[in-house]
Amino acid sequence: MKVLITGAAGFIGYHLCKQLLERGDRVLGIDNLNDYYDVNLKLARLEGLKGYASFEFIKLDIADRAPVEKLFQDHQFDRVVNLAAQAGVRYSIENPHAYVNANMVGFINILEGCRHTKVPHLAYASSSSVYGANSKQPFAEEDTVDHPVSLYAASKKANELMAHAYSNLYQLPTTGLRFFTVYGPWGRPDMAPFLFTKGVVEGTTINIYNQGNMYRDFTYIDDIVEGVVRATDKIPTANKDWDSSSPDPASSFAPYKIYNIGNNTPVKLMDFVEAIENAVGKKAIKNFMPMQPGDVPSTFAEIRRLEADVGFKPATPLQAGIDQFVQWYKNYFEN
Repeated sequence: MKVLITGAAGFIGYHLCKQLLERGDRVLGIDNLNDYYDVNLKLARLEGLKGYASFEFIKLDIADRAPVEKLFQDHQFDRVVNLAAQAGVRYSIENPHAYVNANMVGFINILEGCRHTKVPHLAYASSSSVYGANSKQPFAEEDTVDHPVSLYAASKKANELMAHAYSNLYQLPTTGLRFFTVYGPWGRPDMAPFLFTKGVVEGTTINIYNQGNMYRDFTYIDDIVEGVVRATDKIPTANKDWDSSSPDPASSFAPYKIYNIGNNTPVKLMDFVEAIENAVGKKAIKNFMPMQPGDVPSTFAEIRRLEADVGFKPATPLQAGIDQFVQWYKNYFEN
């Protein structure tokens, strides 16, 4: 297949490109290579993809309408996976316009490209953050998600609503993927696994929010990518049993689906820190802080729908995943 991956120089985008290329797909990757975090890390990821003859990269911002239109006019894609986004909950409080431009303006450009060129299936990154103020756990796709606690979460919920409108109006099959705290080699420097590992390795203080009383459904990158590939391969169809008097938010009368991709095993933040300490062989210097605005105390993915529809359940044990990340971190910064 010929697959367009937006955000190809990103953490998940890089790993997804690699897996699709290794199974024989042709991949066109785009990314705007912005400086939200170290561009050199993004360039290093791209360098790792250049060895594949069936990989092509174009520097492009999905918020720029005309170049996106031309991209879709010049290519006929069998699948589109939209991973390009302005990420980060806390940064959305400092720079809200970046989220509207990338996550909403950019996404409508992708939807329009898919619509006009009749792309058979659009899969896109949503987020566990859409569950917002929900306290019922595990978070299930059939739960309502109407109370976001950050603009980032609101922008991801908006993506799901926009996708549904296009699935209904134009019969464009769309699948939204709610990722739960992704970690692993080539991870983002603004996320806790990277920040904690950096602090432990360098012997500097790490900030631990909500006094450490937080749980996260940490999900290893290989599990995330396997879930994305399987969900992208499965083109959604209308749910014949969908009932408008008791609507299921995760499916529709239109070709539309939503899946959680998470490890289904919440980990206490202090246990996560301990796993990093074990892998590095040093103790962390901890600075306990209050909860940050836009944060939530716990995430926990219900994944029955993912298992039932695509036959996959993430299962990488935490320590095994952390060991892989720490090994990559040391190798990357020693070279």
